[in-house]
Amino acid sequence: MLPRVFHAEDGKDLAQRIQPRGYLFSIVKYFGPFLLLAAGFFIFGARFFDTRILKLQSPKSGFLPCITVEPSGINRWIKPPSSLLHNMSDHELFWLASFAPEVKNYPFKRLPKVAFMFLTRGPLPLSPLWEKFFKGNEGLYSIYIHSLPGYKASYPKDSVFYKRQIPSQVAEWGRMSMCDAEKRLLANALLDLSNEWFVLLSESCIPLYNFSIIYKYFQRSHFSFMGVFDDKGPHGRGRYNPNMAPLITIDQWRKGSQWFEVDRKLAIYILQDTKYYSKFKEFCKPPCYVDEHYFPTMLHIEKSDLIANSSLTFVDWSRGGAHPATFGKDDITEEFMKKKLLSGWDCMYNGQHSSLCVLFARKFAPSSLQPLLQLAPALLGYG
Repeated sequence: MLPRVFHAEDGKDLAQRIQPRGYLFSIVKYFGPFLLLAAGFFIFGARFFDTRILKLQSPKSGFLPCITVEPSGINRWIKPPSSLLHNMSDHELFWLASFAPEVKNYPFKRLPKVAFMFLTRGPLPLSPLWEKFFKGNEGLYSIYIHSLPGYKASYPKDSVFYKRQIPSQVAEWGRMSMCDAEKRLLANALLDLSNEWFVLLSESCIPLYNFSIIYKYFQRSHFSFMGVFDDKGPHGRGRYNPNMAPLITIDQWRKGSQWFEVDRKLAIYILQDTKYYSKFKEFCKPPCYVDEHYFPTMLHIEKSDLIANSSLTFVDWSRGGAHPATFGKDDITEEFMKKKLLSGWDCMYNGQHSSLCVLFARKFAPSSLQPLLQLAPALLGYG
């Protein structure tokens, strides 16, 4: 292949092709600094403008909106609700709370707790006594309060009752709305997977022993505690409505105390029931008081092997009438506490005779608080 010969014409064409590039280079050389300066002003101005906009749009308090980080992994399911307030309907709440894992062994370190569920009309006048009872046992209990919907609690931030109210509805004595309130307490408490035992209490209840004794009593028991008995008189079987048959026969009809303690398994069963609920709602109305018959009858029929047929809450019916005795300031003496509440008992506990039969008592008037606080350290073991 012969080498190409360079001609003058070729040089001329090459020079013509190079000339435009040299021209552009000259322009960049002279005007480049001005272009860089203009670009700098443009970038600075844009950032300054954005900053001014942000300042104008930000709230006066100076707080920026925060993003809630949801728990990841299993913590999303085992962490109890950060607030007891929600807008779920009863149907939604009961459905959510009735879930139960089929695998018995928990995949996390679970410390079983006692859920103390207070069914009240408003304030808790004996709360200072309960504060002393709970003190030093953090992590072993949860508190839930169902009061009248319009009641606004004013507990201090350091109180165990602070922000422990659940969304509530009106509960009428002797009607199904009372059992609805009890189920509402159970459902909210079941949302915390660590709650294992559930105790229903009123604003007039007091604990008769220290927390450790009560906790161990629940922990070691093979049964739940629901007052169940066959009252053949007018205030028992006399309240039975034949329209409940064949689901409930008169021989299955039972009566019991409203105040109970159940374990998690039984609490879920109570929450899931719709079969017996509809019968009692339709056919048990005053003078049939549904809160005295619904749970006792249902559990007698379906879960009799899981209940002890007795209540752990003492109530004094010795004075007669439609309501139990109320104890006021003048009733609270050392002799009264020892003879009436703390001795003379005999019951069955895990198949063995026991003298420890009641753990709570009612009804105590607000005036009883001061003498109870004075007697609690020596007689009740707390305070």
